[in-house]
Amino acid sequence: MNRRLSSPSAMTLGAILTALAGASPALAQDDAETQGPPDIEDTVFAGDYLSVGVGVALNPSYTGSDDYVFSVLPVVQGSLGGVDINPRAGGVELDFVQDPDEGVGLDLGIAARLRANRASQIEDEVVLQYGELDRAIEVGPSVGLNFPAVLNPYDSIGVGVDAMWDINGAHGGMTVSPSVNYSTPLSRAVFASLSFSAEWADEDFQDYYFRVDDTAFIGDGAAPLPEFEPRGGGFTSAGVNLLLGIDLDGDITNGGFGIIALGGYSRVLGDAADTPFTDIRGSKDQFIGAVGIGYTF
Repeated sequence: MNRRLSSPSAMTLGAILTALAGASPALAQDDAETQGPPDIEDTVFAGDYLSVGVGVALNPSYTGSDDYVFSVLPVVQGSLGGVDINPRAGGVELDFVQDPDEGVGLDLGIAARLRANRASQIEDEVVLQYGELDRAIEVGPSVGLNFPAVLNPYDSIGVGVDAMWDINGAHGGMTVSPSVNYSTPLSRAVFASLSFSAEWADEDFQDYYFRVDDTAFIGDGAAPLPEFEPRGGGFTSAGVNLLLGIDLDGDITNGGFGIIALGGYSRVLGDAADTPFTDIRGSKDQFIGAVGIGYTF
């Protein structure tokens, strides 16, 4: 069964809230010496299971902003009828391929997300004068590989990519999000995950979010920002996130309550960095922090 964490590309609140579920078969090496690895059939993750949670994140007001806002999001992750449900930033991924008991595993499914960039919570009064944007609904295929037991018997490396298209008529473009994730238990109760991710977007996406022109300005008088025309498709961001998950009763394998903490950094790139929304009014450096609680049954 697939146990790969989705990348924080964004890994973000959705992915981190159910990190403990991703560590279901794992024990630290010192525990393995005395107890051995648990049989998956003896854990809460045998067959169908569900993890639900809620968390609070402190994140930029929009991509490239230097103002930070709080976001509260629910999340669901699990496995039902042989289909794995994995959280994504602002969405979900369904994986239809079961991983083998041993060896490299394949992820193949469909991902979807709601992108609300500059659709609400715009804290900068100048950027707000250029109006709020529509929310994008992005859908597309997701594929990845899982490599277990890389540095110890219970860790794993996952590589993957999501390709999604907006079907809601907002930016009307395409994004591609590659990611690499290393996950390992630190004890029977503590789990750690380090993720690297990036996002590439096409010309339609870049034009929608990063173009600045006078026709979009809805305030009085002259437009406060210089005009900017994106150059076309390219990478919009790259970043890293570190997650820690702690099972509250000291045993990941029996489900129940767990808490997480996440810190991350990303750098906006290309047109996302050069637009006046970032270059003049915001920052190329983007940070995220989050805490959450989940329950697995």
